[in-house]
Amino acid sequence: MVAGGTGFLGSALVERLQKDRHSVAVLTRRPARSHHLRWNPYGPLTTWAHALEDADAVVNLAGAPINTRWTAAHKRAMWNSRVHVTRSLVAAMTSVRAVPATLVNASAVGIYGPHHDEALTEESGAGSGFLAGLGVAWEKEAVAAAPHARVVLLRTGVVLARERGALPQLALPFRLFAGGPIGSGRQYVSWIHRDDWTAMVVWALMNTAVSGPLNVTAPNPVTNLELARTLGRVLGRPAILPTPAFAVRLALGEMADVVLTGQRVLPEKARSLGFEFQYPQLEPALRAIYA
Repeated sequence: MVAGGTGFLGSALVERLQKDRHSVAVLTRRPARSHHLRWNPYGPLTTWAHALEDADAVVNLAGAPINTRWTAAHKRAMWNSRVHVTRSLVAAMTSVRAVPATLVNASAVGIYGPHHDEALTEESGAGSGFLAGLGVAWEKEAVAAAPHARVVLLRTGVVLARERGALPQLALPFRLFAGGPIGSGRQYVSWIHRDDWTAMVVWALMNTAVSGPLNVTAPNPVTNLELARTLGRVLGRPAILPTPAFAVRLALGEMADVVLTGQRVLPEKARSLGFEFQYPQLEPALRAIYA
């Protein structure tokens, strides 16, 4: 059962699970296919909780996007679509006769807060700021299922794919011959190819040794300057026009802190448990995306 299964990451995960011949149902407020089930996480549980009765595992990827200007209303939407929806989903899971054995719940590397170039693993503590506070509250709701199910917390970095997510926005200035680093360029970007993201989530679903926080990032994070130079090289464009920090703050407001600080996050748990990355290095990942 996948909540948020029609989004950028959820649709890729559902496709991969179906390809592997798993039976997948998607909880969505706007059903469009036969395997979609109508879901209102803000409504009574009695109208949809029964759908979880036969689920072996639940994956929760629901959440309003963060890559936009954070107005007060959007911050409330970000909070409610993560914290409230996860609370509702866990309540539904634990209300059915046969509780699903596994909950894989979205989270984000933003929980660590800004740490400059410090290497961060799953053992690192939560940081400060709005995103870190949101991450703590979000994970707390998911962990409430732990007495009944194995819980995995997907601390996802910047997921790279050609058509959706952050990469098209990053690539646009380069296509216009106006690309370059953002701010100082020294801030780290913890990235992952979407195929590796999908593979790691499937691996976490199937591997009962995986539980708790899981950094879903490539093993080689790069600085924003390295990202700009590599993206320019792959696209055949210069990477010499920096975007000053004040311009980013004018455009994005509070959300600019995410772009201008970043985290250097390492997938220590995945590596120690034997997960193998298809794209551990940035340039081969980008060349595969733009092939």
